[in-house]
Amino acid sequence: MTVTGVRHDHLAIAQRYAAEADRWPVTPRFDPLERWYHRLAVTDDYEVWLLTWLPGQGTEIHDHGGSAGAFHVFSGTLTEETIAAGNGAPRVVSRELGEGAGRRFGEHHVHRMTNRTTQPAISVHVYGPALTTMTKYRLSPAGLEVLTVERAGSEW
Repeated sequence: MTVTGVRHDHLAIAQRYAAEADRWPVTPRFDPLERWYHRLAVTDDYEVWLLTWLPGQGTEIHDHGGSAGAFHVFSGTLTEETIAAGNGAPRVVSRELGEGAGRRFGEHHVHRMTNRTTQPAISVHVYGPALTTMTKYRLSPAGLEVLTVERAGSEW
């Protein structure tokens, strides 16, 4: 049981779920048409998702609707491109994260993730509080432009 108001270490939670893969309620699947995902757990304070990525699969630029979180690469390699908006043109910072790597992110994190390798990848993601919306963006010369705002339960 968690205590309301306590900040959780989302990366530690993702790592714990990755370490207990034999207890996942589903076997990861790979869909050639789109990324596969399954919610592993939900609490009052956070939720845990399992995602799979075939080579070339990735996300659009997006945020997490005000939720903080973390992800852990269970297997394979993922590339994260973080979009840092500020005065002037947005800055894109790219980092490759291999098996066992992960990172935390705050409430205003905007990024995209892609499997740029020739091997499948699996990752565990934690969001706190649970996702309610996700804004997708386009990067233009003027900066980040909103494409859509998706709502949990109706669009994913």
